[in-house]
Amino acid sequence: MMSSAHSSASGQPASLVNRLNLQQYVVYLGFLAIFLFFAIVLKDSGFLTVRNLSNIMLQTAPVTIMAIGLVFVMSAGEIDLSIGSTVAVSALAAAVTVNDYGLAAGVVVGIGAGLLIGLLNGVLVAYVKLPSFLVTLATLGLFAGVSRSMTNLRSIPVTDSTFTGFFGSGSFLGVPSLIWWTVVAVVCGHIIYRETRFGAHVLATGDNSRAASVSGISVPRIRLAVLMISGGLAGLAGLLYAGRLQAAKYTLGETDLMTVIAAVIVGGTLLNGGKGTIIGALVGSLMMGMLNNGLILMGLSVSDQMIVRGLIILAAVAVSLREKSR
Repeated sequence: MMSSAHSSASGQPASLVNRLNLQQYVVYLGFLAIFLFFAIVLKDSGFLTVRNLSNIMLQTAPVTIMAIGLVFVMSAGEIDLSIGSTVAVSALAAAVTVNDYGLAAGVVVGIGAGLLIGLLNGVLVAYVKLPSFLVTLATLGLFAGVSRSMTNLRSIPVTDSTFTGFFGSGSFLGVPSLIWWTVVAVVCGHIIYRETRFGAHVLATGDNSRAASVSGISVPRIRLAVLMISGGLAGLAGLLYAGRLQAAKYTLGETDLMTVIAAVIVGGTLLNGGKGTIIGALVGSLMMGMLNNGLILMGLSVSDQMIVRGLIILAAVAVSLREKSR
């Protein structure tokens, strides 16, 4: 009697509550399962070495940064497909500017390029009222062309040691700078997303934009803001790539879009908006990095790796849409 009374008082069956609670931890259980699988299968291939695990974290840092921006965008019910092109344009702009005008100018131009691309996307989506999928698909192609024409397909070396150390190849207190950037971005993103009025407005916009507008939220301004956040963080990711590789090229970020989307959706952000998690995106990003690393150590081809990632995205999208329809 007490059990049924408690169930009716809460307004939800216990089984549904348990199912929803379990879904919150799917990404963590999946991460653990994949880690244990590779730890056992690849125990003689160096998977568990400190160097290999450290490389996974370093390689996923730019993806994590982009994933944080995409959490804001998708939580607001939008999508940004242009992040890969934004990375390339920002990295090339920063590299050219650093070499000619110094560190500070390079950082401003690099991140500024990302913000401007985000601003363009945001204005077209928020005020011209074009679908974000079509807008960012168009700017994906547009800025892919821009990145190729900027330096005539040439790679631009970055010779400023302060820049490369700060944005990728250096360390502080024995911890690589890429990991510091990841920690700072995740902490700031989580606080803004969960603890501020802006974060609440993003979620409200994604859950029901009409109700959000009626309640006084400036929906166009939220859409503009999240796309600018995504562009700015993609610009930062471009700086991290340029810093770690000590060079910039038009191919930077070219293959990251699917990985970033997978990390965000697997991490628990709903495809249709209204719910997301920065910590989940971090875990999803690490999961995708670990998966790529393990598949390479297993000797799988690039095409096989793409198939596995595609299947994971399909499964995550199916779960996301089922949860949204409840």
